[in-house]
Amino acid sequence: MPTVNLTTDEFEKTVTSSGITLVDFWADWCGPCQMFAPIYESASERNPEITFAKVDTEAEQALAGAAGITSIPTLMAFRDGVLVFAQPGALPAPALDQVIDAVKGLDMDEVQRKIAEQKAASEA
Repeated sequence: MPTVNLTTDEFEKTVTSSGITLVDFWADWCGPCQMFAPIYESASERNPEITFAKVDTEAEQALAGAAGITSIPTLMAFRDGVLVFAQPGALPAPALDQVIDAVKGLDMDEVQRKIAEQKAASEA
């Protein structure tokens, strides 16, 4: 599945949908971003069940700011609307595959339980 370019208007709907969404925050002038792009594209072709999205931080500066992006490239992974991974830096293909496998393997019932516990603790 080819990557999808996200804008501010589409971002929340895309990352809060069910399933797995990976988002690559990048810029055209960024050398590491350019090195990571074909790795990311190749992973998208091998994992058609995952939504692979890209955010151009130059075109979407407000979105990048709202997402707390301070370094690019930054990869974020969402599963069932929950941010489960965020890391700056270009990943080599084997590391990206490890992230994908880890996100696929998450027990989302356990993740939701921990989120509920943290929320309850912060409200106490």
